[in-house]
Amino acid sequence: INQFVGPVEKFFNEEVDSKKIDQDAKIPSETLQGLKDLGLFGMQIPEEYGGLGLSNTMYARLGEITSLDGSIAVTLAAHQAIGLKGILIAGTEKQKAKYLPRLASGEHIAAFCLTEPGSGSDAASIQTRATLCEDGKHFLLNGSKVWISNGGLASIFTVFARTEVVDKDGQVKDKITAFIVERDFGGVTHGKPEDKLGIRGSNTCEVHFENTKVPIENVIGEVGGGFKVAMNILNSGRFSMGSASAGMIKKLIELTSEYACTRKQFNKKLSQFGLIQEKFCLMAVKAYVMESMAYLTAGMMDRPGFPDCSVEAAMVKVFSSEGAWACVSEALQILGGLGYMKDYPYERYLRDTRILLIFEGTNEILRMYIALTGMQHAGKILTDKIKYKGNMGVALGEFLTRLQDTLGRKVDLGLVGDRGVVHPSLQESAKKLEENVYYFGTTVRGLLSRFGKTIVEEQLVLKRVADVVINLYAMTAAISRASRSISIGLRNHDHEVSILHHPPFPLRLSSWEQADADENLDDSIKKAAKQILEKRAYICSHPLDRTF
Repeated sequence: INQFVGPVEKFFNEEVDSKKIDQDAKIPSETLQGLKDLGLFGMQIPEEYGGLGLSNTMYARLGEITSLDGSIAVTLAAHQAIGLKGILIAGTEKQKAKYLPRLASGEHIAAFCLTEPGSGSDAASIQTRATLCEDGKHFLLNGSKVWISNGGLASIFTVFARTEVVDKDGQVKDKITAFIVERDFGGVTHGKPEDKLGIRGSNTCEVHFENTKVPIENVIGEVGGGFKVAMNILNSGRFSMGSASAGMIKKLIELTSEYACTRKQFNKKLSQFGLIQEKFCLMAVKAYVMESMAYLTAGMMDRPGFPDCSVEAAMVKVFSSEGAWACVSEALQILGGLGYMKDYPYERYLRDTRILLIFEGTNEILRMYIALTGMQHAGKILTDKIKYKGNMGVALGEFLTRLQDTLGRKVDLGLVGDRGVVHPSLQESAKKLEENVYYFGTTVRGLLSRFGKTIVEEQLVLKRVADVVINLYAMTAAISRASRSISIGLRNHDHEVSILHHPPFPLRLSSWEQADADENLDDSIKKAAKQILEKRAYICSHPLDRTF
């Protein structure tokens, strides 16, 4: 990955004019060509098709750099994280050989066409229709898609439309099918670019299909299997928002720390005030946790067999998008009036960041997905227990478990102690994680016993469940990373330990584990902030770092 990082950083530092891109609401053609020359339109396309063939981990690393301009980041992500991803993960060898080489070079740009005027988060309600022609060799595609990133630039579209499918019983049903559509097929038009709050340089517009003739061999996967394709595409790319958001926050820390160390008020530098120090510590913690979650998830996705990490990826997206929004807000607060002025980049960061909570699945929808997917797994285990023991046995077991919890159960998941996997200096945080994982389990069982199948309607309950499990995953990733840093002797590992004592470490969960403000955290906050401000930078080792 190191051979790519240097040239990409140099390009973004020297060739990208983010202010002009934002003002003109357009990425200049020479900038797009530079991105193509660097191979950034083919980051995850295999080398055999002309791409860079990067793993998920390597893709996340470059995402830290490309995120420094929101418009470019969205253009690249819309192209490969969703636009061409369907071909990559569900396309035939013939489809890959035909389309991927020119998509990898950037000669063709891709777009993902799912959202419609009447269908957003409810993707299953789309109305665009593809009708099989009499020759049986083509579909006629008709409908409109909205908010399509790269819609005006793309020559290749992944389009989702309703088709008639005959099921096993001979009944005709409407099901969604995914298609590869070329602009050259005809009948493909787009509206004017949308005038957006942020990511203004990215192209977003309506795309219309009118009697567009699509060959049957351009179906991705099976006819009627498009909804699954759409979900697999969206689920596979969300993890990278963690590293991208962290990259942006690290840049913000550099910019704002320089200001805080030179600006004086009340005869003191801003950097000397406790409330300002706390903001820098918060930004560092958020960036550290985002990185930890993103690279842990990417690493799991890179394992042979590609395990399903869709829940983890969703957790990274929710945590990182909300964390990025909070950090940009804090940065503007440090900068005061200067942060609000268009002559400086900070207000652009604010505008660009707001979309993160909306696209690739709104955080509300993703919280329901996280909670209900986990509940489904837990519910199956509980159901199997009921079948094995009978209702009375399970009920008695739950009563005894809760009684033991009330009296104070000793929880040991093997993270700490002589044979534990976590470094002894992180024992307190690891023990807190063990306890919270255990009590989270008992809480979930209690909710399933109370609500049963109607839990799907209890959105406020599910939100709390999702928030807790997101924090548990965040804590798992961060403690794991810090333990590794200490164990192999990475530079600044003591700094990593000090920021882990900042909220949410020890973790604040929900109503069953509310802790009062702890004055002992103040020294850790001040120590961590002092180290950041002295270096004018985020100083934690990188998750991929092996430098001692």
